[in-house]
Amino acid sequence: MRNRILFTRRSGFLGLPVFLITFLAGLSPLFSQNDYAKLVSRADLTYTTPVKRSEEGMPVGNGRMGSLVWTTPSALHFQINRVDVFAQNASTNNFYERHTDYCGGLGFVDIDFSAADDVFAVPQFKQQLSCYKGQVGVSGIGITAKVIAWMHKDVMAIEVEDNRTDPAPVSIHLRALRWPLTRKGNHTALSKVNVENEHIALKQEFTEDKYFCGSLVVIGVIGRRGRTIWANESDVRIVVPPGNGKFVVFIASAATFNRDEDLKVEAMRNLHEAMDQGMSKLSGSNEKWWSDFWSKSYVHMHSKDGVADMVEKNYTYYLYVMASSSRGEYPAKFNGMLWTTGGDIRKWGSLFWGANQSCLYNALFAANHIELMSPMFSMYSSMYESCADAAMRQWGSRGIYIPETVSFDGLGELPDQVAGEMQSLYLLKKPWEERSFEFTDYASTKLPFLSRWNWKKDEGWSAGKWHTSDKGGGPFGHVTHIFSRGAKIAYQYWLKYEYTQDIDWLRNSAYPMLKGVAEFYRNFPHVRKERDGRYHIYHVNDNESVWGGHNTIEEIASMMGVFPAAIRASEILGVDSDLRSSWKEFLRNLSPLPINESAAKPVWKRSLPPMIQGDGNRLPDPNTLPVWFFDLCNLESEETMRAVANATFDAYFPEGISERQSIYVLSKLPVAGSLLGRKESTRYLLPNQVQSAEVDIMPNRMDLREGEQTTSVQRLGRAAEALHFALCQSVPSAPGEIPVIHVFPAWPEEWDAQFSLLCRGGFLVSSKQQKGTTEFVEVLSQEGKECHLHNPWPGENLVIYRNGKRWKKLNGVKIKLRTKTGERLTIIPENAGIDQLDTGLLFDQ
Repeated sequence: MRNRILFTRRSGFLGLPVFLITFLAGLSPLFSQNDYAKLVSRADLTYTTPVKRSEEGMPVGNGRMGSLVWTTPSALHFQINRVDVFAQNASTNNFYERHTDYCGGLGFVDIDFSAADDVFAVPQFKQQLSCYKGQVGVSGIGITAKVIAWMHKDVMAIEVEDNRTDPAPVSIHLRALRWPLTRKGNHTALSKVNVENEHIALKQEFTEDKYFCGSLVVIGVIGRRGRTIWANESDVRIVVPPGNGKFVVFIASAATFNRDEDLKVEAMRNLHEAMDQGMSKLSGSNEKWWSDFWSKSYVHMHSKDGVADMVEKNYTYYLYVMASSSRGEYPAKFNGMLWTTGGDIRKWGSLFWGANQSCLYNALFAANHIELMSPMFSMYSSMYESCADAAMRQWGSRGIYIPETVSFDGLGELPDQVAGEMQSLYLLKKPWEERSFEFTDYASTKLPFLSRWNWKKDEGWSAGKWHTSDKGGGPFGHVTHIFSRGAKIAYQYWLKYEYTQDIDWLRNSAYPMLKGVAEFYRNFPHVRKERDGRYHIYHVNDNESVWGGHNTIEEIASMMGVFPAAIRASEILGVDSDLRSSWKEFLRNLSPLPINESAAKPVWKRSLPPMIQGDGNRLPDPNTLPVWFFDLCNLESEETMRAVANATFDAYFPEGISERQSIYVLSKLPVAGSLLGRKESTRYLLPNQVQSAEVDIMPNRMDLREGEQTTSVQRLGRAAEALHFALCQSVPSAPGEIPVIHVFPAWPEEWDAQFSLLCRGGFLVSSKQQKGTTEFVEVLSQEGKECHLHNPWPGENLVIYRNGKRWKKLNGVKIKLRTKTGERLTIIPENAGIDQLDTGLLFDQ
């Protein structure tokens, strides 16, 4: 076992002895595999009674395909879901009523034990999720089952052991989500079950005009020869004869948007490969994958009242859920992810809502799981051309327009006449009352939740037709005139570069996004330079609360964030020098963030007048201020900015922050508190978001905040982001500037904690705080960049070890450390009086 020092005064991980050895150059992980397993297992779920509803089941997935696992008295149940199955795209016309478009679901699978008496009943019942292994175990009267999703292929496997004294046949049902043929306008949904020798299969096809999406589920069994039965047009079965011992059920799936692709080839190939390997090899393969996953980072926390422990368990669980649902071609959807259980219709439908999606994805940088963000980046990059077309034809601008709500394939094509009239109406060049019949007729069949049609309000059926109206705001709706989402998405591309230092990513992916959004703003017709010499923006929303405002804080903050990043990226790449000069001029003369000067202390406000709807002076709703998205305000920011930020933050809590403070699921206030170094925010707001009073939290730690069939962990993602910033920040004084690492900047003294998290510059930073004292900081330089660190021990000299050997002493508020790729730097205070450091975790399980 390769080890290196870390200084010890206490027992090691979970009571195990610590190796007391000197520094070695061998660069090993902080802990052994067994140590990580013990830490992660603290987040496991255990049920001793069956769930009361399917949404409370336990999640199992490989990132592309998955299901909750739940029971009824005599059966195990699954709904097989995928991230790449959509009933329609941005151009279709048959889902004009809200909440009716659907996605994700492939079919129901039931393993029925044909019991005269209940198999899954107390007191023998037990169901457990192992986060470390990525598997669910279920046991009952004479029956045990183990469920996994193979991380390398789209196959789920269920190993069943039947030890009943009087075994009965076991039926594996594969059931369609709907009738064999369902029509909605010219949209058709075909579901066809089939028997394929010893296998059973279910095919789905969604068609509308040029659009097509197909999926296939196929099931096979090894360990006991079953009999295939075609029960009816929606149900096929494999009936396994009675007997004791084990057998394994394999469920494979595939999906495509290509009418000519034969899904049977891929699905059967995956199925047979899994069946050939068997459950033992699949489990071993999975355990290796999950072991590697968990070793990339960790957070370990403890407090006497158990609150810190609770936050840690939910944090670990959030990472498990994301790894299980975000490894495909498209992101995990905020409203259901891979965990719907009642078919494929869910509240809010099939669109991606930027604000909600950000809850799931913003925390993954510091967690050192940027690979789980690939689906998000892939989706937005693939719609670049449609976003560029929308910028020009819908808004009369250049660059790209990324809307707040969008289909998986971007924005649909528009006929020239509709696009021209839309631009005139949405830019207020043409009175809304004068819109043509052709425009309203075209709009009548479009999804109301798509940003460009979000002014539509459902009015119901009359005279054989579905009717809609505007909401009294003309072309304005909740998300029609939001442009800040594009900036927030582009800034995530920039952050990936900062965390990875991947120059190819910057050149090929990040810079086109940054440039596209910057050019959209610079050329937007309602951005103009006024007599004050400043650029102003008019007729835009501030999130969903202010419509048609002037210099809304959302849009000003977005421009203040995206232009510096675009400028810095162009400098790094050595491109677009002329354009860079124009961006610098624009940024230099951009209007400031709007301030409410009438408040006791200056605070930010939503919008300057005029505005069509909303209160520009009211504090933003708990869905947050946009300032926190763009490195505009943090511990490295200049003093005036931090003063306004703290005053604005305090204005949310006129009676102060206490343990009774309720925090909404989507709120970024805990993130803001962490960025400002507010320990009371970590102490109260963070755990209160995890345990949000806004929604009922189910036994599986998920919630249905968005409505029916919207199982999700949005609040856990938001809390994870706040947790990272409370433990460790790598933040610049302004967008595009040099990031500085702060350890435990917003950490309550009574909470013990240690972590290993990724910082910008490619630095994997580990540290430990116990009884209010930070014991060490270790930096693994993965890219060989210069490391900037805020002194964790103010006023004290620091001793730096390089690869286990004492290197130098430094002092100062901030220190700079030149590094080489692969180096480990360990920093301790000179007067610590510690000869050996303890990297063991904090306490027994």
